[in-house]
Amino acid sequence: MQTPSPYTGMWMTKDGHIRQELLPNGRYDEARGTRQSAYTGSYTINGDHIEYQDDSGFSADGDFRDGVLYHGGYVFYKAEM
Repeated sequence: MQTPSPYTGMWMTKDGHIRQELLPNGRYDEARGTRQSAYTGSYTINGDHIEYQDDSGFSADGDFRDGVLYHGGYVFYKAEM
C-alpha cells in the first residue's frame, strides 16, 4: 500500500474563495466561490513542486514551501479536517 502524500487534502485561499482538493489518486477538483468543480484534472508532485494538467487542456504549476502552496499567483493553506 502506498503512503499518502502529505500534500493530499483540501487547500484553500485565506478567504476560502478558491478551494482545491488534491485527491490521493492524482486528480484534483477546484471550486471557486459557489461554483463546484470549476476546474478538474490531474497533478503530479516531484519533491515540493506540483504540476497540474487541467481536463480542459491548460497546464500550471506551483510550489509547496513551509506548509503553504503557492500556485497561479495565489497562496493556499491546508484546511484542517
